Formats: sequence, C-alpha cells, structure tokens
Amino acid sequence: MIRLSQEHLQIIRTHAESTYPDECCGIILGYLGTEGKIVLEIMPTENVWNTEAAAEFPGERTAESKKRQYAIAPEVMLKTQREARVSEARRGSEVRSLNIIGIFHSHPDHPAIPSECDRLYAWQGYSYIIVSVQNGKAGELQSWSLDDTHQFQAEAIENIK
Repeated sequence: MIRLSQEHLQIIRTHAESTYPDECCGIILGYLGTEGKIVLEIMPTENVWNTEAAAEFPGERTAESKKRQYAIAPEVMLKTQREARVSEARRGSEVRSLNIIGIFHSHPDHPAIPSECDRLYAWQGYSYIIVSVQNGKAGELQSWSLDDTHQFQAEAIENIK
C-alpha cells in the first residue's frame, strides 16, 4: 500500500496536465512504515527523454518521443536521494530519513496501466504511480509495484490527511 495526501495527488495531476501531450515524470519521497509506504513529498521533474536517453534503453521503442517515454536525469535521481537521506521526517515521536520510494509518470491518451517498457526498466521496491491524461485532463490514477517475478501488481492507494 502507498499512503499519500490529496495535495500529493493534485501535484501529480497538475504536472501531468501541464506536460500533455508528452509524458510527465517525477520522484516520490517518503519512507516505509508499518502500514506501507508513506509519501511525504512529490517532486515533479523534467522529462529528459531524447536520443541520448534512448541510447541507454535499446529496443524497439527507443525512437519514440516523450509522448510515449519518460526519463528522469540520473543526476537528478542521485542528487534527490542524497538530499533525502539527510532530511528527516517527523511523525509523532518517530524520526526517519527520507528515501525515494517511487516514481510517477503519465500516460497521455492511454490507460493508467504499465507498459512493457515501464516493466522492463522498473526497480523492485519502488511504487510506480501512473496517471492517465485524456485530451489534456488527468483522470484515472493507479499505483503499481513489482512482484518477485518482475511483474507489476496493482498497489492500493490510501489517502491520508
């Protein structure tokens, strides 16, 4: 399960609508709690998919544009992880360091279901939130995580205040 606020969901939806008809992407920061992943920050990022990014991911889809692919710059991921580890999350008497716990992206004019490319490049342990954007308007939003056989399974989303 992944737990996040309405504000977090709105940040994802707004970013997805602002980048349409291209895919948006971003980083989900939080920690693993006793009741699943707890989201504390949503960080929209630039979709840097280009021919250089495509070269890192060989395959039949590499020639496609940002309308069907996304990439987060590796230096952004590294910088975010370093900064998150020194940040502290306070929940009651608990103090935890933050981590990247997931990635979000949009599927313009397609369902919020992971593609084969999404699966091939996903990392176990992360949540993958996908929002469908139909004609520029954010709609269905689902979270997914990889099982032990590297297949996506739906992950429950719980709204927290």
